[in-house]
Amino acid sequence: MYKSCRTIDAPVSQIDASTTQKDSDLLKIFDSFSENNKLAPAVLAAALSACATETVLLNSERIENRFGSYGIDVLASEASLRRSSLYSLDDGVKTCRTYALVRFVDNPDSSFGAEHAEVLAGNSLGEVFKQNGWHIQKQTVHIGSLPLPADTSVSTLMHLQQETTLALHVYQLLLARGEQVFEYAMIAEVHHPEYLAEEGLLEIYSYDRAGLLSEDALHELATLLTTTYIE
Repeated sequence: MYKSCRTIDAPVSQIDASTTQKDSDLLKIFDSFSENNKLAPAVLAAALSACATETVLLNSERIENRFGSYGIDVLASEASLRRSSLYSLDDGVKTCRTYALVRFVDNPDSSFGAEHAEVLAGNSLGEVFKQNGWHIQKQTVHIGSLPLPADTSVSTLMHLQQETTLALHVYQLLLARGEQVFEYAMIAEVHHPEYLAEEGLLEIYSYDRAGLLSEDALHELATLLTTTYIE
């Protein structure tokens, strides 16, 4: 398995005028998702029970099983927001299989402070927590698809030469260990068409379709989701 981490250097003017604004907009969207999908105690209890009985295949594990290799490039990271490319490697060429936006909770519990520091340092989120004895549960908010134009950074990362429809998965990531369960992050992922389609996501995850994101929210998320920064 391959792992790497990189942060992208950009001119200060680009960071101030472009990156900061997009990050601010993304945080607003994710906070809106979180506010509209508050987890009741009964849901957290159910998640704790599920974590005790289910074996969750991590995205990293699924990519490695499917393509024979796995690595992660952190494209941008700060205390509350991270963009990353989960890729497979073929003859030295990286192909992004999952592009992920992670909105961490504002005040991570001290119970997983060491693990959170590892994640912020560029390590694979799922692997860090699983290796440290945490159970991971994904509380799905939305499964759908969105069009990806051919001239975006994400299409470049995925080596897609024309407009393509990508599967979209938005979920809350919960951590459980012992009798405790914590909300850790809201995550939005789009997947390479050779890796996962919308139908595949629906086979893996169940959720209440009544909570589907609105068209306006999807449009806003798609606009920001497909903008990243690469060398």
